[in-house]
Amino acid sequence: MLKGKTALVTGSTSGIGLGIAEKLAAQGANVILNGFGDTAAPQAAVSAAGQAHGVKVGFHGADMSKPAEIAEMMAYADQAFGGVDVLVNNAGIQHVSNVEDFPIEKWDAVIAINLSSAFHTTRLAIPGMRAKNWGRVINLASVHGLVGSAGKSAYVAAKHGIVGLTKVVALETATTGITVNAICPGWVLTPLVQKQIDDKAAREGISLAEAQKGLLGEKQPSLQFVTPAQLGDLAVFLCSSAGDNIRGAAWNMDGGWAAQ
Repeated sequence: MLKGKTALVTGSTSGIGLGIAEKLAAQGANVILNGFGDTAAPQAAVSAAGQAHGVKVGFHGADMSKPAEIAEMMAYADQAFGGVDVLVNNAGIQHVSNVEDFPIEKWDAVIAINLSSAFHTTRLAIPGMRAKNWGRVINLASVHGLVGSAGKSAYVAAKHGIVGLTKVVALETATTGITVNAICPGWVLTPLVQKQIDDKAAREGISLAEAQKGLLGEKQPSLQFVTPAQLGDLAVFLCSSAGDNIRGAAWNMDGGWAAQ
């Protein structure tokens, strides 16, 4: 379905981003990965997912808190892949603290990586999409783009901002072949969430299994984690012709969290 298209997925060396990248590659898209840590294994996984289509896989290690490095990554996409057809803004970090104790530098980092980076990638990708009259921008927001949780002021502010940015850019491109939407996952068992489970277990003196069940039980009625593969399938759907008139949506995949 995406043969000949190029997808850039930020924060894609693990977790949600990698899951989405693999699903896009399986549909024939060339993929540009971005992130920290091990890069060989995720590139190999995405190559394997797209092997039947002979997809090309690239990597750029831009720090998503730095606009100049984001611009370099987008230039790399233009030069090496002919531009970005599918932009998945997934990069994110978390910090939990009451607002009066929230470190200023942590606030700035969360806003920069979770919100401002999506602005920078989007503003640079849209002109090329307009020229082709086709494009998909998929912003990984969160159920925290729809509801709040105590202790997560920066994250919730950033994710609400992502939903707002999604709506605005969707309206600005509404008469074109470009669609812009947000996916709002609930709990996904990523390294970020595993750290919260570990912290909860240590703080409350309980087992990891008990901490995991407690975390899900507090918010997610299904008592099941959303998986990166499920989110990848939703991203593929939004890239299909069925998604041609889905514009400015904030699509929650959250096991019933926001329904409460």
